Amino acid sequence: MKHIARKRFGQHFLADSATIEAIVRAIDPRPGQPMLEIGPGLAALTQPLVERLGRLAVVELDRDLAARLRGHGQLEVIESDVLKLDFRAVADRLAPAPGRLRVVGNLPYNISTPILFHLLPLADRIEDQYFMLQKEVIDRMVAAPATSAYGRLSVMLQWRYEMESVLFVPPQCFEPPPRVDSAVVCMRPLAKPPSVDPALLGQLVQLAFSQRRKLLRHSLGRWLDERGLTGQFDVQRRAEEVAVAEYVELARSLSPPP
Repeated sequence: MKHIARKRFGQHFLADSATIEAIVRAIDPRPGQPMLEIGPGLAALTQPLVERLGRLAVVELDRDLAARLRGHGQLEVIESDVLKLDFRAVADRLAPAPGRLRVVGNLPYNISTPILFHLLPLADRIEDQYFMLQKEVIDRMVAAPATSAYGRLSVMLQWRYEMESVLFVPPQCFEPPPRVDSAVVCMRPLAKPPSVDPALLGQLVQLAFSQRRKLLRHSLGRWLDERGLTGQFDVQRRAEEVAVAEYVELARSLSPPP
């Protein structure tokens, strides 16, 4: 029975064989590697991945698709909302420490950014991540300072990952075709990321970019004063002019909020 893509799940199924082969080649799965696929859908990537791995765990919210996938003897199917999944528990089971988990997926474009932030605390247990995303989102992820695409997503991910856009995927590669261009990003956690309170860094960066057209003294000035900033930080700049390393260093220098 043909599965009809469900708009509420943001479903666009990869259907172009050449693109599928290129993605699998980029991922380069090896036998026995622990891997988790988010949003397997109609198994376009799932099947070539599991053929190379031997076993594969998948997370699928659509219960009809999950039921189909359970008939595959080499798959472990986790029927769950990805934003509610305890990824650390999954990683501990699939790749017991000190092992690391590989994560792949064609992420639902309507919740792709929340998923990336949901996975961020698990970076210490991740080998790498290969995700299909809206190209515009990947452009923001890898953006350099002083560019229009540079923002909160750039800072919060570049603090923790080395990232590269590895493949462009046009709309006609999907069924149904999305209204946007897509791409595949490779995310590798940094071996020695700067030590910083993620919550404090997140709050700082969110405030900084809340008024990105204004100088930082308007968005951050009072907040920095309240937290006892003792070092020098130039607030006569806009948020996109500040490099990732400088945001991290600023967060490290701040005293905890009262």
